[in-house]
Amino acid sequence: MIGVLGGGQLGAMFAMAARRLGYRLAVWDPDPDAPALKLADLALSAPLSDPTPLKTFADAIEAATYEWENIPVAVCETLAQRIPVRPAPQILRVLQNRLEQKTFLTSRGFPVAPFRAVSFPDRLVVPQDIGFPCLCKTATAGYDGKGQWRVSGPNDIRPVREELRRQGHSPWVLEQFLSFEKELSVVVVRAADGDRRIYPTVENLHESGILRMTRAPAQVDPGTAERAATLAGSVVEAMEGVGVFCVELFLMPDGRLFINEMAPRPHNSGHYTLDACTVSQFEQQVRAVCGLPLGEVRLLCPAVMVNLLGEDLIKVGSGEGLANLLRTPGAAVHLYGKKSVRPGRKMGHVTFLSEKPDAAWEAALALRRALGRPGLPQAPPR
Repeated sequence: MIGVLGGGQLGAMFAMAARRLGYRLAVWDPDPDAPALKLADLALSAPLSDPTPLKTFADAIEAATYEWENIPVAVCETLAQRIPVRPAPQILRVLQNRLEQKTFLTSRGFPVAPFRAVSFPDRLVVPQDIGFPCLCKTATAGYDGKGQWRVSGPNDIRPVREELRRQGHSPWVLEQFLSFEKELSVVVVRAADGDRRIYPTVENLHESGILRMTRAPAQVDPGTAERAATLAGSVVEAMEGVGVFCVELFLMPDGRLFINEMAPRPHNSGHYTLDACTVSQFEQQVRAVCGLPLGEVRLLCPAVMVNLLGEDLIKVGSGEGLANLLRTPGAAVHLYGKKSVRPGRKMGHVTFLSEKPDAAWEAALALRRALGRPGLPQAPPR
């Protein structure tokens, strides 16, 4: 039996991959309606800080992983005293804190945007080497664009300071805003014996800080794609990570690559692997956690993934909208079964497959039009 901390859609997709390989699942999530709990042999719904279910969870499993990085490191450390936890707690500690993550990357010579730590709101100043515009972010607990403030000029400093005081969540990171050309990401899998697999470099389009579309492979020259893959693989190697990791990158107009952030888990931008690759990122996670040989990462055909957020589910997730999607050649529909619909909440995704990249792209754009979004996702103003 494998233990999974977190029961959202990533945990559910991991559970389905684990079941296909014959494993049983224990899932622990505070939300009693979490999708992965429905797939678990042992379902625990309680705060992750609660010591009572920890013993039940630990006694039932032989290996553990997690579906997101904002979980208590102490829980993973307790589990790691008894069983393999992959990725390891010390890696989780680094990657769930933006300051520690960026400090680790710079100490090993990896390219990141210039940054500074901000300990108190009154100490928010913009040094010359960072300049305007820049971004102030929470060091922990931020995701999908939450906990981020743009500082476009000196007049923005005071209102951002006031927001930090209201939030009361220190420390923060101040980093230079990069006027990138494209956002890329690479999923890397590494086994305990050092064997490694790197998926194709993909291109991501965000809207309000939330991923809306992923294009696989990325529409960049082969040399750039190879450099991105090499950089991502080198970072995971430097961490001696075991498990699935996603490295998000900025491609600059002059061809340089900067690391934005890393995730120690399967990633939204890797969902295309469920339908377009011989072995998905979730099955690779099962293999890495259980000490099985890693699978190949061959891309069977071009793919474009579109996230369904909040009210998108109402428009296409039922009735004629769903029927139209299911009639679309090459469309693979994944609905997560979440009970409550909230703006910006990830409710499902659709992956469009085609032998020709342009055909998959056009099908994805047709879905965006059906969602009432005729254009491409808009990057934040530069």
